[in-house]
Amino acid sequence: MQQSELIPERYRDVAQHIAEAVRKMDRVIIAAHANPDGDALGAVAAVGYMLRALGKEAFIYVTPRVPLNLSFIPLPGPIVTTLVHFPFEPRCAIFLDCSESHRLGPELSNLMSALESVNIDHHLGSEGMGSMANWVEPQGAATTQLVAYIALALGLSLKEDLATAVALGLVTDTGGFRYSNTSQEVLHLTAHLVANGCNLAALRAQLDNSWSLSRMRLWGELMCRAEMRRNNTVAFCPIFLSDLRSTGAHKEDLEGFVEQLRQLHGVKVAAVLREDAPGCCKFSLRSSGTVDVCAAATLLGGGGHRNASGGTVRMTMEDAEANLLSAIEQELANEGL
Repeated sequence: MQQSELIPERYRDVAQHIAEAVRKMDRVIIAAHANPDGDALGAVAAVGYMLRALGKEAFIYVTPRVPLNLSFIPLPGPIVTTLVHFPFEPRCAIFLDCSESHRLGPELSNLMSALESVNIDHHLGSEGMGSMANWVEPQGAATTQLVAYIALALGLSLKEDLATAVALGLVTDTGGFRYSNTSQEVLHLTAHLVANGCNLAALRAQLDNSWSLSRMRLWGELMCRAEMRRNNTVAFCPIFLSDLRSTGAHKEDLEGFVEQLRQLHGVKVAAVLREDAPGCCKFSLRSSGTVDVCAAATLLGGGGHRNASGGTVRMTMEDAEANLLSAIEQELANEGL
């Protein structure tokens, strides 16, 4: 099989269009949304290896830092966490897993208008913010899936560190191939990565067996606090700044907690509300089947996917909780549930 045949036919033209734009770029900032998850960091790493293979000069910007739970992933250097000093004067940018400039963090969002850019993302709600080219594909399971197709369109092989970076995003955003976005296309691509030496078992072991005692204690406290609402169809848990301080945990230690709540029997929507700062809260929503939590998130200015969405609200925890649960209730009622 030709490598290009791994690209689904419906994506071939856009993958080639983005590949041609990338070929024209040099002196590139590679960045995803702040506080990157596995798909965002995997996409950043994959694009870094892709540009290195093309002989381009690039650096990766991660803010505020590489998450500790993902620090095992090899990244092509240089890596910077602040734009106070550049490794070189950038001319271009590739924005990944993010289609809203404010989610890049204030440093980069203030700089982006001066850069030619390409935007690659798989979230609903945007046409893209790239000045050269955009690929926003909500049917994609992960941003790394789209990046893999671009690499193939460039004639690059998906192997070694590039393959691991792609696999990280696929594993993360399909819930370990458990979510409904685990399509034939995803499995076909994953099979190719494995055939070319990607060790999925080792990747999962590094993701699953790297818990800190602080994370274990945090989850224990939150499990005890979780509540069932709306006749046991909604699982809800508030998370306060004091929870992180008292356990010594970090924000990234909460990765996967809302999915854990979704596993409760009878739950249609799992909701987590995290206090990020006084008067500023982040919410995460998960659902199964046809329940559209993106519709609920949109009511609060957020977005995402049908079964996985989130956002930020400028409210006290008390007001945010009331508004979040009201939005969930409204969507479930709209769906006759």
